[in-house]
Amino acid sequence: MASIDIDIAYIEKLAELLERTGLTEIEIGQGETRLRVARQLQARLEYAPPPPAPPAAAAEAPAPPPVAETAPPPGDAGAVTAPMVGTVYLAPEPGADPFVRVGDRVQEGQTLLIIEAMKVMNTIRAPRAGVVTRILVENAQPVEFGEPLLVIE
Repeated sequence: MASIDIDIAYIEKLAELLERTGLTEIEIGQGETRLRVARQLQARLEYAPPPPAPPAAAAEAPAPPPVAETAPPPGDAGAVTAPMVGTVYLAPEPGADPFVRVGDRVQEGQTLLIIEAMKVMNTIRAPRAGVVTRILVENAQPVEFGEPLLVIE
């Protein structure tokens, strides 16, 4: 390997040029020799605490929202919940009969509805046999993970 004649004063002048111009690196070459001078900028993160909240006006606490009558009671073993976020469809295609209606007897594994998530149609099947007693969603309604969809008793 050939030795390189290093001119420290020249490198210092390049470093000063970086500082003065705000550049982060300079690379020069002569023949097969290349010299690169670079500096690393220190990232400065500043944290400003959020402004204090304005004092709350003396007001009565709002009444809790009324519980929807269509929601099944907490812990209802018959509720079939959404396994994902998406849009629920009660029929295989627009204008077709729904997969199930209130009062229908269903078998385990029978298709109950479809949830579209990320352009994929996901079939939701009955986890057990029974009778559909309530349908808690409407066609083309967005649903959240864990939201009750219907009740099988």
